[in-house]
Amino acid sequence: MNIKCHRASPVRRRLLLALAGLVVGGLALLPAAAADAHVRVTPDNPTSGSFSALTFRVPNESDTAGTVKVSVQLPQDHPFIHVSTKPITGWTAVAAEKPLPKPVDYEGTTITKAVRTVTWTADQGTQIRPNEYQEFSISVGPLPEPGTVMLPATQTYSDGTVVAWDQPTPDSAEEPDKPAPEFNVVAAAAGADHGGPTSSDPNAEALSTENSTSTETTAPAAADPVARTLGGLGLAAGLGGLVLGGLALRRRSAGGASS
Repeated sequence: MNIKCHRASPVRRRLLLALAGLVVGGLALLPAAAADAHVRVTPDNPTSGSFSALTFRVPNESDTAGTVKVSVQLPQDHPFIHVSTKPITGWTAVAAEKPLPKPVDYEGTTITKAVRTVTWTADQGTQIRPNEYQEFSISVGPLPEPGTVMLPATQTYSDGTVVAWDQPTPDSAEEPDKPAPEFNVVAAAAGADHGGPTSSDPNAEALSTENSTSTETTAPAAADPVARTLGGLGLAAGLGGLVLGGLALRRRSAGGASS
């Protein structure tokens, strides 16, 4: 009986190398995707003295429960003098004021209380479901001097679980398990005027729009990036299985023909 040894063709070797690179590259993306699952905040204008829309991105990390409440703490040492919430269909926002630890002078006026927390509570039948996320926005100002602004948050699930996103991230250190949302305020350009909103200030129009009685229409919550990444890896693995299966079939067919 003759036994023939079939060497892998150049095409087959290229296919196997491409598949291996695809799987390894997908696995390398998993840590970054997991990090993106944290609660984050993004300012549209991080300039000191300006007004900014802060958008909190809240993913649902539970496989069995939905997110029904999100609460954010605002700074009190350098409080935001103006705070307004953006309406979201299916959610009720409450901006709660509290007395400041010490009075703050703002343009000749002594401020003794400011918004301490902003809380979004889901209406009946509404929640951020597994593999979904939602975005919540507030308009605040003026921003403090350049530096890091930390905004601790809590996320409440439908099963009663409460997750506190309140851990500070040390400089040049690994991010903690439950980092607090934060952003960096940058210095204003020389000669720039970032006072309170006026009729010529684009932030004034944004504040007017957000405080109007119009109802916002929101799109359905998009899938979380972790789910998208895992789905992509599953697709890649399936494609790899098809390729290897086809090659194995061709090899058996060639062996049968040569026996």
